[in-house]
Amino acid sequence: MDIHTNIARRLRELRDAKGWSLEALAERSSVSRSNISLIERGESSPTAVVLDKLATALGVSLASLFEAAGDDAGQAPSPHAAARDQAVWTDPESGYVRRNLSPPAWSPIQLVEVHFPPGQRVAYDTSLRDAEIYQQVWVLEGTMEMTVGERVWRLETGDCLAMRLDCPIVYRNPTSEPARYVVALCRTTN
Repeated sequence: MDIHTNIARRLRELRDAKGWSLEALAERSSVSRSNISLIERGESSPTAVVLDKLATALGVSLASLFEAAGDDAGQAPSPHAAARDQAVWTDPESGYVRRNLSPPAWSPIQLVEVHFPPGQRVAYDTSLRDAEIYQQVWVLEGTMEMTVGERVWRLETGDCLAMRLDCPIVYRNPTSEPARYVVALCRTTN
């Protein structure tokens, strides 16, 4: 399945589970109804910032929007994720590339690998969600600067930073070299 089709399906599933109309999600996310409609039809390539606004409004992690569809044969989702089957998505604004590493089987932990281009920046206006979501960012290569709330952290190769997703977060590669890192997310429900 194409990544935009997968995002479309997942967004519709999450919105339907809440019983929300397009208007209700638009109001809660500050994303226009027409933009949400285009995304749900797979006709738009939304930015990471738009996807984060939608995820925040729905009370889920951004990674949840990339989760694979369940097996149509009624079988339980697989606990295995072959590299060739992992969803890969590129943010059209910053060019950062994210790969969902986690298998389709539900787990409170999600793993995402990110390749972040030099000189790029992505700002998420993250706020409280229905579920508590925590994440750790482990830099595998390069340098990242992360602003969590009002605190700025410079992460070098091998560094790891833990945070709760309840305040604005800015990812920035301040160098002329690409960076690569893994994000581990853990979600709990209230």
